[in-house]
Amino acid sequence: MTLELNSLKASPRLLFEVPLRPVQGQRFQPTGFPGLGAATFQTEKGACLLVESAQSMANRLELTCWDETKQDLKPALAGLSHVRVTRGIGKDEATRRKSKETKFLTDTVLEPHRINSPYLLKSKNGDNEAFLNQLKQELGGLEEGPIDRRLLSQKFLKFDIGSLIHGAFLAQGELAGGRLRLARALTAFIEADGVKVAASGGVKNDHVNPQGSAKDGFGNVPFARDEYTAESITLYVNIDLGQIRGYGLGEHAEQLLILLSLYKLRVLVDGALRLRTACDLEVDSSKAPQVVATRPEKFELPSLAEIEGALFAAIAACKSSMIVTEVRFDDELKKGKDEAKNAQADDSEEEAEDE
Repeated sequence: MTLELNSLKASPRLLFEVPLRPVQGQRFQPTGFPGLGAATFQTEKGACLLVESAQSMANRLELTCWDETKQDLKPALAGLSHVRVTRGIGKDEATRRKSKETKFLTDTVLEPHRINSPYLLKSKNGDNEAFLNQLKQELGGLEEGPIDRRLLSQKFLKFDIGSLIHGAFLAQGELAGGRLRLARALTAFIEADGVKVAASGGVKNDHVNPQGSAKDGFGNVPFARDEYTAESITLYVNIDLGQIRGYGLGEHAEQLLILLSLYKLRVLVDGALRLRTACDLEVDSSKAPQVVATRPEKFELPSLAEIEGALFAAIAACKSSMIVTEVRFDDELKKGKDEAKNAQADDSEEEAEDE
């Protein structure tokens, strides 16, 4: 199936503003940040709120491609490049390394930093070291001077196409001194305008020992919680078409990247908007019967069936440029020396999940 995308050729951006509403009731729970809580701010519209950050939305958009039951890409996306990480069966590192039996551990689709995952690049076991050395070899020539953006893009397309859409930063000093990075080509975030606090709370009841020690998990424990109501909630989406063209990968790859971005957005708005237990959102069809771009005007987000049909041909056209790689991570999963410090550092990472 061919999907008509000619209307996008003259546009540097594809922008959407999608009105949302809670699936039930009026209240919703926004994302929270350590030491900050809910991210509120003031504009000419009054009190506003960041419901979901760009970092978190990048992770959620990646998950639209993942079949959790099969621990693999969804069938419609078979053939896209990504790196799978498996782990040997065994209680200790030596046993795992000798084991021929493996189990799934993670994938670049699931990793917040995608191809810069420590499960790929931080281990010195055979597979991981070989993968790092392969990246070094294929990215050879980038150690000094300006970064060859086209070569970098070709290698990201080969190993992990998600890095071309959601960005990547190869921070390893062994890889061109840690200078290899691409910004997001697909950015999304959710904001709410005209917000008010809906304070509530409850109590965790212990019917056996109501006066037990709360720090040990016993006793009745009251709690307070702030949810919010809003005059409007909006999902903002920016697909940087200029950046995708700037990769210099050719028309077939550009088509694939745009279609994959549209696929992620369509799956998201069709029902992948349960952000938290108390934040279940949907497109407000009373305001937007169809999801239509604000720029270029009148571009309508295609249906999932239309996108999947076009993706099949686009993936086939780029088949020779992409591979699926599998490596093993058999190292011990050690705890940090300072868990509190590590947790704080994780929260500050650009792609950290910020629920």
